[in-house]
Amino acid sequence: MELELTQIQKDILYALITIYKNKGGGSVKGEEIAELINRNPGTVRNQMQALRSLGLVEGVPGPKGGYRPTSKAYELLSITKFEEAVRVPVVVNDEPQENLSAEEIDFPTLSHPTICQARIRIIGNIKKINPNDKIIVGPTPVNELLVYGKVIGRDDTNNTVVVDIEKIVALPKDRVREHMSTPLYTVSADEIVEKAAKRLAEKGIYCLPVVKDNELVGVFTLDHVAKAVEEGKLKSKVKEVMRPKVVSVEKDISIGEALRIMNDEDVRILVVKDGGKAVGVITDQKILKQIAPEHIRVEY
Repeated sequence: MELELTQIQKDILYALITIYKNKGGGSVKGEEIAELINRNPGTVRNQMQALRSLGLVEGVPGPKGGYRPTSKAYELLSITKFEEAVRVPVVVNDEPQENLSAEEIDFPTLSHPTICQARIRIIGNIKKINPNDKIIVGPTPVNELLVYGKVIGRDDTNNTVVVDIEKIVALPKDRVREHMSTPLYTVSADEIVEKAAKRLAEKGIYCLPVVKDNELVGVFTLDHVAKAVEEGKLKSKVKEVMRPKVVSVEKDISIGEALRIMNDEDVRILVVKDGGKAVGVITDQKILKQIAPEHIRVEY
């Protein structure tokens, strides 16, 4: 007999699985679920008792305890277990949605001569996605597809959005080396922000990897310049305003893999290496502009 869940129970299960995936496993507290779905923590706790009795949730005892989904929950919602899943990015109105991942894309109107729509099931809280929002989903893990479109409806019961498709793009099999910016320009961590900003302008580039003692220690971008202007830090050192995180890839990986690494690491810039030596940089905008320039907002 198939289980029939209420909408609040489905919301809780989807939220539990989302947070559990984002944490890479471990227990999830009721308060975290309540915050994600904008419900009272007491309501979540009460519903958890019912979900536990149905075998969909198990409790984790102890001070750091909470809840985690069972295999039965994944099966009921037809969701891939987090250990086996690859995050499929969702971008809404040009803003990457860190807590969302596309789980399934269905094309019910594929044979219709004039309508091209998709139903996209998403893991996470979709209630901030609204009709007329611009959405980009992908790249998908196997076929490396990007789906561009406009939201025309939302089914909260099945955590699905309905999208009018504008374009489906298959990522080319290009390698990062074909699209990276080279030669590699860098800036010292102790350089003054104002001078580093002039260097960006002179070279007509968006970012500079930051170096200290011959090691890459961060990334300095036009966004950091804008923030420095806002905060009155143009005379500060680059190391005080940079992003202290560097993610590197080898030049021979595919651009699809590069995009996935950017999403997994929550960065927009990768330092490209050749045999361990830094030789260039590549940004998400550079990749996406190569794929579908008419859909990408130019920021630099």
